[in-house]
Amino acid sequence: MKRRDFIKNMAAGSLILNMNPGLFSQSQNYPDLAVIQGESPSQITKEALSAIGGMSRFISKGDEVLVKPNIGWDRTPEQAACTNPEVVKTIVELCFEAGAKKVKVMDHPCNPARRTYVRSGIAEAAKEAGADVPFPNEHKLKKVPINGQKLKEWEVYRDFLETDKLINVPITKHHSLSRLTLGMKNWLGALGGNRNQLHQSLDYAMVDLAAFFKPVLSLLDAYRILHRNGPQGGRLSDVKLHKTVVAGVDYVAVDRMGAQFMGMSPQELKYLDIAHQRGLGEIDLGKLNIEKRKI
Repeated sequence: MKRRDFIKNMAAGSLILNMNPGLFSQSQNYPDLAVIQGESPSQITKEALSAIGGMSRFISKGDEVLVKPNIGWDRTPEQAACTNPEVVKTIVELCFEAGAKKVKVMDHPCNPARRTYVRSGIAEAAKEAGADVPFPNEHKLKKVPINGQKLKEWEVYRDFLETDKLINVPITKHHSLSRLTLGMKNWLGALGGNRNQLHQSLDYAMVDLAAFFKPVLSLLDAYRILHRNGPQGGRLSDVKLHKTVVAGVDYVAVDRMGAQFMGMSPQELKYLDIAHQRGLGEIDLGKLNIEKRKI
């Protein structure tokens, strides 16, 4: 039974909390993480996904898929405040190749969506690949139980609830409050309401949201890294070319690898430790099977 069909019959919060990405594939032959470096954002995205089993491991024929990049800021791809549009486009293409019926690309930006969607290059790239790219619509907000340690309920865009599969595609960058913004923080872009209130317990809110949404697949864009003055950036001097994409099912492990790119340990990032203590994923890279390649 598809994810959206379950939602029709069960509370959205408890449903998503109980979904385990591991159920989508029980194979032990794939690496936990694929870390692929190369010149082409599209090619390293394809290689990273291929290394962990390919998109067909996660997406089935007839699925409706929502891809969640970071489109938060009115910035160009070169300024590294939003996910690389080529990475997003490639993911959409691979979803359709795997048999997806519909792919939607969406975020609730901090700057106005009509600017960020265009200037980031993501709207054009995603549409070229055949995706729907709707603006967030406040009439499609639904208050649902998050059932988190700190976050009990919140308004979520129904687009993120009424879909079969979620794919998280954050960018790697500095953040003035959480120190880094990677995959777990990216889920704030699925929410409505006064999100500034979440900053009072941001580490816990990030983990609660990641446990709620629990994507089937996480890909971390580290082609360009915003290593300071995040999350908006704006100066090219704040950006470093890393030319890497990370793919994995364990979204905590994916974030941990992103932290390593930024020279930070789990002890420096409270939310990583919280997520690990709650059994949501692994933060000891030494315990993971990691495939690293340069193409």
